[in-house]
Order: sequence, then C-alpha cells, then structure tokens
Amino acid sequence: MSTFRSGDGVEIFYEIWENESDLPPVLLHHGFIADGRTNWVLPGVVGALTGAGRRVVAIDARGHGRSGKPHDPAVYGESRMAGDVITLLDLLGITEVDLVGYSMGAIVALLTAARDPRIRRLVVGGVGAGVVELGGLDTRVIGGDRLLHALRTDDRSTITDPAAVGFRAFVEAVGGDRLALAAQAAAVHAAPIPLESIKAPTLVLAGAEDPLAVRPEVLARAIPGAVLRTVPGDHLSALRDPGFVPALTGFLN
Repeated sequence: MSTFRSGDGVEIFYEIWENESDLPPVLLHHGFIADGRTNWVLPGVVGALTGAGRRVVAIDARGHGRSGKPHDPAVYGESRMAGDVITLLDLLGITEVDLVGYSMGAIVALLTAARDPRIRRLVVGGVGAGVVELGGLDTRVIGGDRLLHALRTDDRSTITDPAAVGFRAFVEAVGGDRLALAAQAAAVHAAPIPLESIKAPTLVLAGAEDPLAVRPEVLARAIPGAVLRTVPGDHLSALRDPGFVPALTGFLN
C-alpha cells in the first residue's frame, strides 16, 4: 500500500498485488463514492486476476477511499483523475498496461486511453450512451442539483429523489467524505471524448438493468473495434453477477 503526490499536491493512494507474468499489469479504477477495495476486491475481481497470475494495481481516486479529500471542485474531474493514472504509470515504470474502469472510473479510463498509448486492452463498465451523448456519466439519471443537495445537506429528510437517496446511503455505508464527493459531482466531465482515437481493443461491459448504462451499444459503436457484453443486474449488482468477472478476466487474459 503506497501513496504519491499528484501534480497539484493531492495525495493519491494505490495498492499493488505482485505476480510474475508475461502479460502486462492490470490497473483498476473504481466508480464514484466507491474505492479500490469496494469496487474490485470485494466482488472478487482482484482475486480472479491474481489467481490467473496477473499483477494488479488498484488506485483510489482523489476524494475517495484512502486518497486525499480536498473540498474544492477546481481539483476534481475525471480528466484530472486520468492525469493521476498516467502519473502512477510513470511512477511504477509501466510501459504497457491493461486498464479497467467502472462508472466514473470508466470515464477516467476512456480519457486515459485516448491520451496514452500504453494501454494494451481496455474494459469499461457501468456506462453507456451517456458517454457519447453527454461526454461522461449519464447525469440525466442523477446529477446536478439533486445529487449535490443529497451530498451536501445535513438533513436527510430533505432528499426526495429516489436515486439521490440511494447515493447518499452508499456514501454513508462506505464512510465517504460528502463534501469531497460533492466537489467531484460539481466537476464531472461533460465534454466530447475522442473515442475514435482509442486504439486498444475494448470491452464495454454493462448491466442489462443499469439506468446509468442504457444503450451501451451506442458507446461500443463509437470506439473502433469495441465489443459489447451485458450481464444481468443494475449499477451495483452487475458487478456481483456471476458472469461479470469471467467476462472481464476472459477479455484481458
């Protein structure tokens, strides 16, 4: 377990599971509110990858998990998080990597893959047409003032939107810093991503009932040569569907 300082001074936490392998390491980037352990260790993704002999790196994004949690939206956004991924690859001397991102982490992974030629294979989960149509997470489902209020208010009874209630409950379940997460929510990426420039073979992996990953085929068509796989489940339960981990590891291995 280690940390480094980003270019703007935020402390970023990461964890490595070492293995000797002819294949490059796998870097995992979690979704909003979660962290590396919640998103990747508990559902069995890390165990499956290390069991297959892969070296694995999981990063906790700024504002999440064991990383620094400033409250200023100016130091957030998935583009800055992609910069943290690139800095970590440089720090570890990684010249080729398989990159996996879920939800917010999928946006980070797409931005990274569009910028950095070291990505050998790419897996993005928990996202769909919103990436193409909005330039990021599908804020038509939950975002803007509804989400910001749910994160900032001290009075839970004032949160009336069902999706916002769920996000607030998730924050409290993992012990997240609400104001840091609100800063990220205020800075979400909402600009075109040059998906056509992504050269890495890509898997789009979505839950069939995930409201944040509707019409994932739109995203798959926008990335050259990408393949689409759906599993049962919504945004949280898809990760724990029996088909999720084999689809991910099978594509990477």
